[in-house]
Amino acid sequence: MSNKYKFHNPEGIYFVTLTVVEWIDVFTRAIYKDIFYESVKHCQENKDLDVYAYCIMTNHIHMIISSRGNPLSNIMRDLKRHTSEKIKLEIVSHPKESRRDWMIEIMKREGVQNSNNDKFQFWIQDSHPIELTTTQMITQKLDYIHNNPVTAGFVLEPTFWKDSSAAFYEKEEESLIKLKNILG
Repeated sequence: MSNKYKFHNPEGIYFVTLTVVEWIDVFTRAIYKDIFYESVKHCQENKDLDVYAYCIMTNHIHMIISSRGNPLSNIMRDLKRHTSEKIKLEIVSHPKESRRDWMIEIMKREGVQNSNNDKFQFWIQDSHPIELTTTQMITQKLDYIHNNPVTAGFVLEPTFWKDSSAAFYEKEEESLIKLKNILG
């Protein structure tokens, strides 16, 4: 196993990506995004998570994060486990989820193939953490995160994407997640 993509520096600021298995477009529904938002807020209040930037796309999430004490690997493990369980319950129990059987089948198939799971997998295993050690790296990742919906063709301007920290940085607007300004 490679040591390249790990949370090595406990005081570091990291760029991470959380990706849904087989790039399933789960986050097209508000209820699933709300579960993620609630989980992040819980980790901020109870697990020492600091969030500097984020963007929720339809099938993956980019974030810039750090920790005030708890190891980031533990925070991310707990965040991913909790969101996986809650979203699975919502998918299974929601009678109007037209994609329910298809999504559950894929997530069960992925879970059976991964010995770290219990017959179900929502997130791809690795969050690919990259420590941001320079202002240039931070700026590059902020631009990448905020331009992701533009590049995908969903919006014309980064600030038009509601599920992103772009408006926080460009217009000083409130964010759906409590943010720390990484630029100062």
